[in-house]
Amino acid sequence: MTQAKESEVLAGQAVYSKTTLAIYDLLVLGLSNRLIWRCPTPLLLELYNQRVSANHLDLGVGTGYFLDRCRFPAQPRVVLVDLNANSLEATTQRISRYQPVSYRRNVLEDFAFEEKHFDSVGVNYLLHCMPGDIRAKAIVFDHIDRYLNPGGIVFGSTLLQGGVQRNAVAKRLMKIYNGKGIFGNESDSLEDLRNELARRFHDSNVRVVGCAALFWARKSAEAGREASDSSPNTGALAQ
Repeated sequence: MTQAKESEVLAGQAVYSKTTLAIYDLLVLGLSNRLIWRCPTPLLLELYNQRVSANHLDLGVGTGYFLDRCRFPAQPRVVLVDLNANSLEATTQRISRYQPVSYRRNVLEDFAFEEKHFDSVGVNYLLHCMPGDIRAKAIVFDHIDRYLNPGGIVFGSTLLQGGVQRNAVAKRLMKIYNGKGIFGNESDSLEDLRNELARRFHDSNVRVVGCAALFWARKSAEAGREASDSSPNTGALAQ
């Protein structure tokens, strides 16, 4: 990764200080989602409830809100991956009852860990914080595929600019966030998201709500069976 690209990646996650995380649920999940992005948070939680498994990897974990509130089908194995140490710490504490394993990683690069494969992977509100267009960011899906069991599902959401309806406030706020490096979604389009998911996965779906895209994609049940192994890894925290 070039030095310029690395600085953009760091900028996208730097805003998540302990102070920001303390008010994130109220400001973003409580107000911005409903009033600005026009995608109420209960719809994102519903996506988790519909797609999450008891063998789950979460990328870009935020405050851990969805992992804390979603309905796992059984006592889960949960692995967390994020570049921001504050988000990892906050989420690990919030869902400590699940004894999550945490890794500090840049998801644009190979995760490079030895965790066993997963049945579900969450990518919620992460892509729009990363530099490049959807076609460039889709390398994340390639990295996910290496750790996804046959028949496994990747799901999540992202804020788009192309192919969606944005109100005046959403347009203005996205412009500010992109200028500060908090967002990197100036070239992110609905068409590209659909195409990149369809290119990689056996089945996929994208639902637009406001200027958010809620998506899921399923890996073929026949793909990579020889590499499949869902048994939990009980290793200690690895950052």
